[in-house]
Amino acid sequence: MAVVALLVVGLLLSMSGMAVAQPANVTIGALFTFDSVIGRSARTAIELAVADVNRDSTLLRGTNLSVVMQDTRCSGFVGTIQALELMEKEVVAVVGPQSSSIGHVISHVATELHVPLVSFAATDPSLASSQYPYLVRVAQGDAFQMSAVAQVVGHFGWREVTAVYVDDEYGRGGVDALGDALDLLIRGKISFKAAFPPGADRQVLRDLLLEANMMESRVFVVHASPDSGMEVFAAAHSLGMMAAGYVWIATDWLAAAMDSSTKKMMSLVQGVVTLRQYTPDSQAKTRLLLDISRRAGGARMNAYGLLAYDAVWMAARAIDQFLGEEGGGNISFSPDPRLLSSDDNNNGRSSRSSSSSALGLSTLRVFDQGDQLLQKLTLANFTGVTGQVRGGGGLVNPAYEVLNVGGTGVRRVGYWTNATGLSVDLFSSSSAATTTKNQKQQLLSSVIWPGETTSAPRGWVFPNNGKPLRIGVPLRTTYKEFVSEDASSPDGVSGYCIDVFKAAVGLLPYPVPVTFLLFGDGVKNPSYNDLVQMVADDHFDAAVGDISIVTNRTRIVDFTQPYVESGLVILSSVRAKSSNAWAFLKPFTIQMWAVTGVFFLFVGAVVWILEHRLNPEFRGSPRKQIVTIFWFSFSTMFFAHRENTVSTLGRFVLIIWMFVVLIITSSYTASLTSILTVQQLATGIQGLDGLLSTDQPIGFQVGSFAKSYMMQELGVPESRLRELAISDYASSLQRGPNNGGVAAIVDELPYVELFLSTNCQFKTVGQEFTKGGWGFAFQRDSPLAVDLSTAILTLSENGDLQRIHDKWLSAGTCASQGSDDAAGADRLNLSSFWGLFLICGAACFLALLVYFARTLCQYCQYHRQDPSFPADAQRSLRRPARLTSIRDLITFVDMKEKEVKMAIRSSKSAGETRLSSMGGSSVSEEGPASSISLSRPSSMSPARH
Repeated sequence: MAVVALLVVGLLLSMSGMAVAQPANVTIGALFTFDSVIGRSARTAIELAVADVNRDSTLLRGTNLSVVMQDTRCSGFVGTIQALELMEKEVVAVVGPQSSSIGHVISHVATELHVPLVSFAATDPSLASSQYPYLVRVAQGDAFQMSAVAQVVGHFGWREVTAVYVDDEYGRGGVDALGDALDLLIRGKISFKAAFPPGADRQVLRDLLLEANMMESRVFVVHASPDSGMEVFAAAHSLGMMAAGYVWIATDWLAAAMDSSTKKMMSLVQGVVTLRQYTPDSQAKTRLLLDISRRAGGARMNAYGLLAYDAVWMAARAIDQFLGEEGGGNISFSPDPRLLSSDDNNNGRSSRSSSSSALGLSTLRVFDQGDQLLQKLTLANFTGVTGQVRGGGGLVNPAYEVLNVGGTGVRRVGYWTNATGLSVDLFSSSSAATTTKNQKQQLLSSVIWPGETTSAPRGWVFPNNGKPLRIGVPLRTTYKEFVSEDASSPDGVSGYCIDVFKAAVGLLPYPVPVTFLLFGDGVKNPSYNDLVQMVADDHFDAAVGDISIVTNRTRIVDFTQPYVESGLVILSSVRAKSSNAWAFLKPFTIQMWAVTGVFFLFVGAVVWILEHRLNPEFRGSPRKQIVTIFWFSFSTMFFAHRENTVSTLGRFVLIIWMFVVLIITSSYTASLTSILTVQQLATGIQGLDGLLSTDQPIGFQVGSFAKSYMMQELGVPESRLRELAISDYASSLQRGPNNGGVAAIVDELPYVELFLSTNCQFKTVGQEFTKGGWGFAFQRDSPLAVDLSTAILTLSENGDLQRIHDKWLSAGTCASQGSDDAAGADRLNLSSFWGLFLICGAACFLALLVYFARTLCQYCQYHRQDPSFPADAQRSLRRPARLTSIRDLITFVDMKEKEVKMAIRSSKSAGETRLSSMGGSSVSEEGPASSISLSRPSSMSPARH
């Protein structure tokens, strides 16, 4: 019994050890096209990766990794069959598929059989859907690559591209991602999709490119496989589409092809810009490339081969973690009940029918531990030869090199990363915050384009498809000078706007055939908002006419540079102001007249005082002097005074006063002219505020944006607005708001100027309260809008724009009348001139102060004579006591200046003579005394006290 017990225990231990033991061999599959650019690199990389994994003692620990490869032969059908055959060999994972088309099919097989797929080249963005849970990718989806392409397109200012792509899941998915990226990043679009079937021959590609070449875009984005893409460039080269003016951008398939083949293809792709998945330099990468070179005799490895190498390592690491789990190591497969026929499930009934199936689907087995291995794959995070690899989303911080093909090689002109966008240097993720603020400064290095040009091509030409531009033209019924139907014109239309458009088109460096289509019923002016909307809806390619550039229109179309300045103004009727016999008094207010008259008399009196002692013209009888003062005062108004001023102070005062008189008379003349010619507003509205403050009706032109502007921006109720034809403007304004008319009309300045040129009884009031202009409307992102804007600026600079304006819109006699005449007719009041009067008054007082100070000094000198003169004493005794010094001063002031000076000199001479006689001189005493008496008036003899 003891021996039996020992045998049982040993057997149990042996069975337990067998349960936890790792398998001796684990098989994975590889699914790709052997004879392809990617497949050749992938095969070598996979074989090297399996060998490196088996050499690594830290990985799998005793379990050998083997790989079974199946050739899909670039066929979806063959690839599906090969995938099913691969699943029959009970592989735990599959490296591949290479093709996105095959990936869509066999992903369903993988999901059913629980076998994870680790793809290294299937980049269709839709494969990331949750519909394919068993597909794990090492490579990034094309959504990243197309974002890089869109930013390259936007960097050079292009907005439309032509997509040339293979018409399968890979091509369609990538182009859809490109369209989304263009719209999101640069507001661009794919203007034409040139899809060719897989395996298309040269002639099919030529026909397709000829069709694409008839479109306006000259920016071609080629998204194909490395094996078929070169045929596209060969066809383009034969058609002359690799010349100057063309832009060719290839996705990373071209870099993969050039990295794997000889340089013979370089002549076909000169000037092409392409992308290449960036793989950082590392020791592992250098060693791998060296091993590949030795093994394949110098063969080169493309980026997809490096990704295939990392895909094997990802699968190996996931298997190692799965086998290393507690209780792991058990790899088993079981039949799928849904793959067994109903007869097999019913104990062999109708077994003949079951056995006759050649597909043998019952041999497929479900990997029982597939869910666990898939979890390990999605959690993978390791550093491979392509960088940091994460199973749940491919590479961490994927990047692309932007390459330019030229000569016998390629030149890197920049990088693109999802974090920093385009840059000439590769920024790490840690510096993303720093580079974001400088993102506008991130530029690519210079690119050599097809035709060996370094300047970026315009990127588009006028389409050579025989279809002229459809130009919508408003059918105006009034003021046909702007635009109108003209049966005598070859184009059927004429007018100012048409001539400007034709002149601008004539300056373009390429021909632009157009056909003009009239828009409107011919009964009234059409709605310009509807015309612009038809451009946005692709009924017209453009609209030419008197179309205002306003906010709501710029949201749906693109406008050119304005060729006419325009804005809303207010038009109102006016009436002549009645005059009367006393109109000449109205320029000045009563206060102004009074102060002016007082100053005339005041200045006359001041000049008389300053000139009386020196100037004989200001002397005489009292009556004569009063007349002189009045005559001199008022004659200065006309600069007709006859009296000359001889004193310095008098001339100083007169100069100041003459300047004041000049200003006053000029202002009077201007004001009187304005009063006699001014027109008064019939309604009293003088501007926008006055218009809005009333509840009177307001007119606007049929089809104008003025209605929506007044309602939305100014808050004018619709009940106040009246739609009018320009031919009804005059009658509506003349009737007025009380007789069924309008108080004012709000319209654009060009229309109003043309209306006023023949209607002088109306005028604009207030200021122009919007600023804008007229432009030509084009569909969004149309390059013609930019080129025509440049042409319009050229017309403005060389004077052609003004000549066209003068031809059609010559101004009439009333076009330039001002809007503020009533304000200029205001009466002039004292507040406008008090500064002049202040200056004049100050000058007068200063002159009088200097004059009286000087006179007082002379008076003091005059009375300093010696009181011992006998004659003086006698005269003093005879003088009445009532004669005071004030009377003497007044009398002294009335003396002539010449007499005063002579008396002072005589007094000084007499004093000196007397002093000499008192000192022993023989001079007679009467001599000096008698001289003084003769030279001085008796009334002015100094009194002796």
